[in-house]
Amino acid sequence: MIIGVGIDVAEIARFAAALDRTPGMAERIFTETELLLPNGERRGVASLAARFAAKEAVAKALGAPRGLRWTDAEIHTEDSGQPRLAVTGTVAARATVLGIRAWHVSLSHDAGIASAMVIAEG
Repeated sequence: MIIGVGIDVAEIARFAAALDRTPGMAERIFTETELLLPNGERRGVASLAARFAAKEAVAKALGAPRGLRWTDAEIHTEDSGQPRLAVTGTVAARATVLGIRAWHVSLSHDAGIASAMVIAEG
């Protein structure tokens, strides 16, 4: 049964400008795993914007409660390239209250826009 659905978009240039003018913003929003590619290089801004949109979509799927920590929703990339969502802390606690047992996530970026859709399943 679907418990929640969230969708969000982020303008990549605007997101890049926010990262540039706000020191430490990326480290407050993303985990090290999200920031870095497997080879240790920093992930590109379009990919980060899509992950940011996914975190916003997670909050929407949960009913947008106050107090969620950005880093408690982490987007992993499978070897196949498929994104996966791992939740801990505040996000996992809210998911437990709602009876969420599985997450489905899709990311995209094209034409200057990053987007994400999240489905919470119980």
